[in-house]
Amino acid sequence: MTEASERFASFHARREAQAKEPMGSLALILTQWIDAPQEVWGVAGRWAPRGDDKPGLELTATAADGIQVNGRLVDGTILIDGPGATDPATIIFSDTLRGSIIREGNLSGLRVWDEQSEWIQNYGGIDAYDYDPAWVITAQWKPNPVGTTAQVAKKSGEAKDEVIPGEIAFTHKGHDVSLITIGTGRALQIVFADETNDSETYSVGRFLFVVPNPDGTVTLDFNLAVLPPCAFSYNFNCPIPPKQNRLPFPIRAGEKNAVTATGELLHH
Repeated sequence: MTEASERFASFHARREAQAKEPMGSLALILTQWIDAPQEVWGVAGRWAPRGDDKPGLELTATAADGIQVNGRLVDGTILIDGPGATDPATIIFSDTLRGSIIREGNLSGLRVWDEQSEWIQNYGGIDAYDYDPAWVITAQWKPNPVGTTAQVAKKSGEAKDEVIPGEIAFTHKGHDVSLITIGTGRALQIVFADETNDSETYSVGRFLFVVPNPDGTVTLDFNLAVLPPCAFSYNFNCPIPPKQNRLPFPIRAGEKNAVTATGELLHH
């Protein structure tokens, strides 16, 4: 086994383990947006938007509900900080159920995670292609003007404005490709589809994360292509590949599908 294939094997093993962690992708059983005071299926308390417009939620519960936020039992009404706060909340409902807060635009939501979810119980691993050095490609980085955005559709149908810092260009067997990237940090996300989708790999597409090199190139290692979270739980709403990221050839590298212990597809 080469050094590169050993690194790939280690990466793949970490991915398989992370998926079934208590707050891994397989554990998400509910995502509920909170736009008005309401109860949330499967957990106690009454949840509402915060009155101060900050990311997070308002929770009203009694001690008998047994909800702990940041290690303290809730008995009354409290404000819970969401993403971007100095101390994002840790929410515990029971020995197996946890909660977290997400934010999109001006709306906050509650996610519920179950470390004994049916998906974890049925999980057998992540089916992947064998490591193939031919799918490590040197491409060219083409930065966009600062502030460039585009609409990127989500699996549920709506679209969201995303920052598009640049494009990645390469040629494969006569096909000129220019992949748009998403992100605001150093690591950039490529949401792509290819001719293996729905026959060999997950139907929605796959993700690849890259960092441009100082010399203006990008190393595309498609062996590190990963399944989106929605391949593990229907409660994620993943971006789907933009039109120009739908490649007219198969990429037989990276992850294929999440599978059960008997090798069947966990999700379609």
